[in-house]
Amino acid sequence: MTVQGVRWTADRVLALAPDAASRKAGSGLGAAGPWSGAGSSDEGAVWGLCAGSGSTPYRTVVDLADASGPAYRCSCPSRKFPCKHALGLLLLWAGDEGAVPRAEVPEWAGRWIEDRRGCPERKKVAASSGPSSGPADPEAARRRAERRAERVTAGVSELEQRLADLLRGGLAAAGRSGYGLWEETAARMVDAQAQGLAARVRELGAVPGTGPGWPSRLLEECALLHLLDQGWLRRERLPEGLAATVRSRVGLPAPADGPPVRDHWLVLAQYDTADARLTTRRTWLYGTRSRRTSLLLSYGAAGRAPEPALPVGLALDAELSAYPGAGQARAALGERFAPPAPTAERPPGTTTALATARYGDALRDDPWLDSVPVTLDRVVPVPDGDSWQLADADEDAALPLTAAARSRPGLWRLVALSGGAPVKVFGECGHRGFTPLAAWPEGPGEVVPLC
Repeated sequence: MTVQGVRWTADRVLALAPDAASRKAGSGLGAAGPWSGAGSSDEGAVWGLCAGSGSTPYRTVVDLADASGPAYRCSCPSRKFPCKHALGLLLLWAGDEGAVPRAEVPEWAGRWIEDRRGCPERKKVAASSGPSSGPADPEAARRRAERRAERVTAGVSELEQRLADLLRGGLAAAGRSGYGLWEETAARMVDAQAQGLAARVRELGAVPGTGPGWPSRLLEECALLHLLDQGWLRRERLPEGLAATVRSRVGLPAPADGPPVRDHWLVLAQYDTADARLTTRRTWLYGTRSRRTSLLLSYGAAGRAPEPALPVGLALDAELSAYPGAGQARAALGERFAPPAPTAERPPGTTTALATARYGDALRDDPWLDSVPVTLDRVVPVPDGDSWQLADADEDAALPLTAAARSRPGLWRLVALSGGAPVKVFGECGHRGFTPLAAWPEGPGEVVPLC
């Protein structure tokens, strides 16, 4: 059975999971046992009732026809998106044609599908017929921007003084003062409306006591923070591209003002990082015609997965608009013209030596850049003492893997995919090493997500 002409694989379904726990729980619900009343329609709807701990089964429905990607609805209390029941239902649909037959959409599922599919049209009608709020006051906007810039400048000046005090007292004192001093400094940057500086200060606070050589690493990070402070104080003298980068790094928001670029965007990788405040989703896309690699950033409150959820390995017919800034990879997702669809396209690769050179070139435009997106061609994962590296199959060169990459199960998926043979690997290359995010076998075969 297919929906929208495309039959899904289990890997494609599990790529939607917000975390490893959901992936494991959803896999356990991918069999017919707990399900009843499951069905699907040619219009892209899949639904079913899943037995839970209570007397009433959970009602789960998935809409696969939306150009922005799958949409989900479940009566369970989970705050994850998609929940384990939606993942289990999609796994059941993808793996057992008889378990999810074509059927008439039940009323409870049909009502939700009709409401959400009709919602965009109602919004268009409301937008065209509703009252206008009138044009924004440019003078008021200018005054607000000036007031915020003054607060940021005050925060930057205070931060410069605190960095000077730290160096005057010696870096060894940073290891004894504890994290509270850094958190208090970060809070002061939040008060100054410089969230980007606050984030970098918190990163500084995590360096002391992290193993041999931490004073050198702390000094390097302090120097970069000082450079950012000075860039802000002298922003009027910087080239516009670099000035935009400084404003972005400090934490001033800016709209994606680049011209929309329509392309078939290959979803290279998608992963979430979370702290106590926020969940951040990073999605890497590659334009099969424009040959551009772009980054989508989306956010959700702690415990909630952000949108969109785009399965790795599919191509999305959509428009992207770039954010301002020199060498900026970040873009905003605009109009989507069709649901994500399978593709045999792969990004072109390069060598490990050229990958490091690409990162070095990018630092000229953005000295605070942690990494750049890179696809490595014909590399082999090999152990290097207690670590791992990706070695060029045709050259005497290699890239070490980051500590984060070495601790992830994706490393072993990469090793298994390679089996000692060359593979193509997409990931992030920076001063800490290379973090693999997706890989392809050298011959025919689908992408293997590594994150």
